[in-house]
Amino acid sequence: MKIFSSEQIKKCDEFTILNEPVTSVHLMERAAQSAVDWILKKFGYDHSFHFFCGNGNNGGDGFAMARMLYHCGFDVTVFIGKENQNFSKDAEINFYKVKQISGIDVLDFDAVKGFEFKNNSVIIDAVFGTGLNRNIEGKTVALIKLLNQLSFPKISIDIPSGLFADKILDENSTVFKADETLSFQFWKKSFLHPETGVFCGNINILNIGLGKEFIQKEPSENFVIDETLVRNIYKPHNEFSNKGTYGKTTVVAGSFGKMGATVLATKAALKSGSGLTFTLSPKCGYEILQTTCPEAMYLYGGEDFISYFDVEGNSVVGIGPGLGTDPETENTFLEFLKNYRKPLVLDADALNIISKNTGNLRFIPKNSIITPHPKEFERLFGKTENSFDRLELSKKKSEELEIFIVLKDHHTQIITPESKVYYNITGNSGMAKGGSGDVLLGLITSLLAQNYSPKNASIFGVWLHGKAGDFAAEKHSKEAMLPSDLIDELGNAFKTLKK
Repeated sequence: MKIFSSEQIKKCDEFTILNEPVTSVHLMERAAQSAVDWILKKFGYDHSFHFFCGNGNNGGDGFAMARMLYHCGFDVTVFIGKENQNFSKDAEINFYKVKQISGIDVLDFDAVKGFEFKNNSVIIDAVFGTGLNRNIEGKTVALIKLLNQLSFPKISIDIPSGLFADKILDENSTVFKADETLSFQFWKKSFLHPETGVFCGNINILNIGLGKEFIQKEPSENFVIDETLVRNIYKPHNEFSNKGTYGKTTVVAGSFGKMGATVLATKAALKSGSGLTFTLSPKCGYEILQTTCPEAMYLYGGEDFISYFDVEGNSVVGIGPGLGTDPETENTFLEFLKNYRKPLVLDADALNIISKNTGNLRFIPKNSIITPHPKEFERLFGKTENSFDRLELSKKKSEELEIFIVLKDHHTQIITPESKVYYNITGNSGMAKGGSGDVLLGLITSLLAQNYSPKNASIFGVWLHGKAGDFAAEKHSKEAMLPSDLIDELGNAFKTLKK
């Protein structure tokens, strides 16, 4: 799914109005109805709804929703800024309709201070939409701060008021903190970054039938990894295939006391379809690997740490989990990297070794995949102020080095050398445990060995990783789930693509 800027979303609305054709007020009605349909599924008739509406089209959505919910039998109150009623054309039409309903009280924002909310209250934020391009100020700041203190369920229409669609917030900005955001048709970039996404709660994308032709033709560099994209990437196993069909994977990992990382990476490679799997590890982990991963073949890499690189010549190599940074390991790894030309996957201590000297970056083969978390990224490429700046630096470095960067975060981003960005929306906070990244290394390396392109191996691997994490959280809880549970749930993740 493409991510559009606020300006592109506006153009998409205009294209739909012109080419469907549909009037702008009827398109607003359609958006409001989609939000009301969601609310009807979520809340029972024992709830009352309190709308806070601005004077733009976001407020117009709120007015239309208030009217619809009232006609469904709900108790509804509408709050507006009465000192500024310079409504947009469509907002004014819907405000007039609300005023004609005697059963809906229309109150000033100031009235919220003494208002007695019932225990069944739901707060609906429709003050500012995606067109906002400046910090909110004046009485609205006080209003949003007050609303944020209320303990009732809070829903934002299209985007939380005060949040920008495409960029980071200014310092000390005031933003409505939603439990649920009902976004029309598209994800917004700000939903997907930690500094801004924290205000959005659960994201619910509501299809309101905007112009398909515009969406198809309008270019974008930013995408959400949805199931449609993943199904187009996924290559089901052919019934007449054999183990040679699905490539050879070599995991280079482990040192004394860190063999668990090797086991996780190896098992993930096995569980994601690798035809033949090799693990190059120190001798101290031999019995562990042969016992826990009998399907994989052991390759000698040294005694207590890796000091010897001899990988299968026609295999795809993933390096890093539990590798350690012993000087002998460091020298051996860098020497291997200088002479290796095929795409590989690098994580953890492999990246930490490279980061010791920025000149080492040039040794990474073209079309390789690196999977840093934010701190590893900082060690490799330098400090950035926020995740938006980190993404821009990632795009620059991906293009410069001709590599794919899997930037791990709550919504992991895959950055291509062409400056395309793919945001992952599977996964959860239960995956924030040591070992989850080792699983991802094994997954992506295995997919690369199965002849997925570096781009598709990264996208598919990250999606599978997160999807398995969601199944694990559902089964064990976010608190109790383990990285090994991700591996156990990979089968269920694949099964969702076969339905």
